Amino acid sequence: MREVDVMGVRVEMPSSQPLVLLREVSGERYLPIWIGAVEATAIAFAQQGVVPPRPLTHDLMKDVLEATGNELTEVRITEVKDGVFFALLVLGSGAEVSARPSDSIALALRTGTRIVCADEVLDEAGLAVPAEQEDEVERFREFLDHVTPEDFDPA
Repeated sequence: MREVDVMGVRVEMPSSQPLVLLREVSGERYLPIWIGAVEATAIAFAQQGVVPPRPLTHDLMKDVLEATGNELTEVRITEVKDGVFFALLVLGSGAEVSARPSDSIALALRTGTRIVCADEVLDEAGLAVPAEQEDEVERFREFLDHVTPEDFDPA
């Protein structure tokens, strides 16, 4: 298992399909995982520190864990089958709960829990970006963060 950081949420064009981009902490691979719009919003809110007036589902999950004295100790992205990713929530009691990676990531960001990914998943679905291309990737990420659909309007 390799620890990964959440780089952010992006929208793939032209399908407008959201994805969460993870990066290997001690390596050069990135892992894009296509996710739903609701989960993309939940992840982006957590990264930006946005606190909604009423708890979102992931906030509720965090509150339930705290109220019952459980701790989320690790999120594991365990496998990918036919393009579908699978994850486990690992609790302090040792219990493991199957979950979608998008929900797991949203919860991990709210609880400050580390996220790890199976080597096999990174080998199969990860994209290697050599260190010398990091600056280019950062510029592209910056572009994605600020681009709007109007930027592509041919009129």
